[in-house]
Amino acid sequence: MTAEAVIPTMTTPSLPDWVFPPPGGFVAEDLDHIPDLPAHTELIDGSLVFVSPQRHFHQTVIFRLHVQLEDLVPPGHEVLQEMSVKLGQQQRPEPDLIIVGPKAVIGQEITCFRAEDIVLAVEVVSPDSAVRDRERKPVLYAKAGIPHYWRIEEIDGKPAVFVYEIDPATMSYVLNGVHHDRLKLVVPFDIDIDLTTLYRSRTR
Repeated sequence: MTAEAVIPTMTTPSLPDWVFPPPGGFVAEDLDHIPDLPAHTELIDGSLVFVSPQRHFHQTVIFRLHVQLEDLVPPGHEVLQEMSVKLGQQQRPEPDLIIVGPKAVIGQEITCFRAEDIVLAVEVVSPDSAVRDRERKPVLYAKAGIPHYWRIEEIDGKPAVFVYEIDPATMSYVLNGVHHDRLKLVVPFDIDIDLTTLYRSRTR
């Protein structure tokens, strides 16, 4: 009797069904019902967008900016991180930071906010999000009527804040200024932030 060689079979882990979009793409409500969806998944133009591991610059700037804005927002406003915003049937991005106004419903069961709730949306640009943060998201935010948008870029190891305000005639953003060391504004409310405190890089 001769022995037959047993060749091990290679199995490829099957992908979850939700990886494959339905006809016509996903809708905003799908993000609340897809099982095991990775945290901070966004919906842009009906497609799921997954978040890459964040850099130290990104996390530090958002955390410190959040803390400073908490002391500046008017009564009834809230500064929030890691909350998505429904802009349309197939648009549910998750800005890095948002400020919601007094009409926003706040509660334990809330998973996203409406565009009309948002006073300010903030994005810190990362290499993998640069095109979305510079091009696609500002268009979506403006068309949805979000009045203020800040884009934060790392320039020479320091945060620079590009400040935009909506033009109601065109429903598009107009650049109001680029701030490097100090962010001093009167809209959407009085703001005075020393940007040099948001991030300090250290080298060995």
